[in-house]
Amino acid sequence: MLSIKEKKYWIWLSRLPRIGTKTIAKLLKKYKTLEEIYKLDIDELISNENIGNRLAEIIVSKEYKTNLNKYIEYMEKEKINIVTIEDKEYPQTLKMINDYPMYLFTKGNTDLLNKKSIAMVGTRNCTDYGKKVANNLAKKLVDNDMVVVSGLARGIDTFSHIGALKRKSSTVAVLGCGIDRIYPKVNEKLAMEIINKNGLIVSEYVMGSKIEKMNFPARNRIISGLSKGVVVIEAPKKSGALITVDFA
Repeated sequence: MLSIKEKKYWIWLSRLPRIGTKTIAKLLKKYKTLEEIYKLDIDELISNENIGNRLAEIIVSKEYKTNLNKYIEYMEKEKINIVTIEDKEYPQTLKMINDYPMYLFTKGNTDLLNKKSIAMVGTRNCTDYGKKVANNLAKKLVDNDMVVVSGLARGIDTFSHIGALKRKSSTVAVLGCGIDRIYPKVNEKLAMEIINKNGLIVSEYVMGSKIEKMNFPARNRIISGLSKGVVVIEAPKKSGALITVDFA
């Protein structure tokens, strides 16, 4: 469990735009802690390979260092945690993907991050047949001690989560927005049910993050990375679900 001081630096990191996993990993290798990176001046940052003026300006900017305690207060109130690459709770399978997230915001049962999981994905515009298959297959996976991972989207994702919950089992929903705003709104009730039934909601986006189209393909890499396999129920050729297949 992170201390309040440690949370502060990880929240700061999560607010920085245009800084990737590989860049942070290199900086951590050199400076050891986020606190040290947080305190660096712009000249020291620029002395590092691949850190140009623009990126250095973002890292030292006061804009992203303000109100960090408000984020911590909100997280404590809403029982939101942050699991970092340095924590034992961080999912081991996720470390194996090329662009793994350095941290995950979580709400619910973090034990599920290291359980044997299968991702279930598919189109938002599914048929009645697709809904039935998603629901029934989720139940069978749960009956065989698997955790169902999906994206809480309309359609196949929704019925995959529902199927898992019907077996009184835990399921993991990976969001493409901040954990404080459920998208789509129609699934807010389902999200609450997941948490109340010992499930987990996960996001790499800091609270307050806008819902942006580009976030969802990035979200899909986490869905595949948490899972031992990916099942596509129904999807057209240009479906976002097939992005998850590519990542897998």
